[in-house]
Amino acid sequence: MNIIYIHGLDSDANSIKGSLLEEYCRQYDPDIKVLRPDLNKTPDQVFDQMLSLIDSVASKNSHDQNTVLVGSSLGGYFATLLSNHTGCPALLLNPSIQPHQTLQRFKHSTEAEDDGAKDESANDEASEVLYTTLGGWRITNADLRWFACHQLSSLNYPKKVVALIKEGDELLNSSLSANFYREQGATVNMQKGGDHRFSDFKTQLPTVIEVIQQLVKGRLV
Repeated sequence: MNIIYIHGLDSDANSIKGSLLEEYCRQYDPDIKVLRPDLNKTPDQVFDQMLSLIDSVASKNSHDQNTVLVGSSLGGYFATLLSNHTGCPALLLNPSIQPHQTLQRFKHSTEAEDDGAKDESANDEASEVLYTTLGGWRITNADLRWFACHQLSSLNYPKKVVALIKEGDELLNSSLSANFYREQGATVNMQKGGDHRFSDFKTQLPTVIEVIQQLVKGRLV
């Protein structure tokens, strides 16, 4: 089996959860290979890179077609989008479902810092940098428009999607996310307390792997 871990905003290929997942599989399930791509790029580049990676994994492992996407936060959004496109099972951790809206906070922050002066030679609005992630992705208005054009409205393979959501998520609206996935027919595990970063992820790894294996076998109902 292959797991592709899709990190969230302000993270990278060395994300804590991705590293913990790979370490756990190496120790307890060595047949599972965990891939952790760096996705600090524009959303269209991320989508294309992930499609290429999924195709590459499938072609190199023709004897093992099982590829599962595990996405955290914004990575959960991409995992959902990619699952819709490829049919790959997806396990989501506090998934973002409306990045075109939640990332507006960076636009508002930029506007608040603006002193109101008009610069005749200002850069085009679409290329204005609203925020630079720790990994180097320079978020622009064009990126927000991409997300707006690729909103999550339905799940093509709801039985292949499981969402683990913390009620205590301080960044995203956990109820909104849970309702969306439930209404689409996906499995939702709403957990009390917690935080956006899913700080107890390490203790949940045995359950996470069990859920992933059930997803691959199509045993979730």
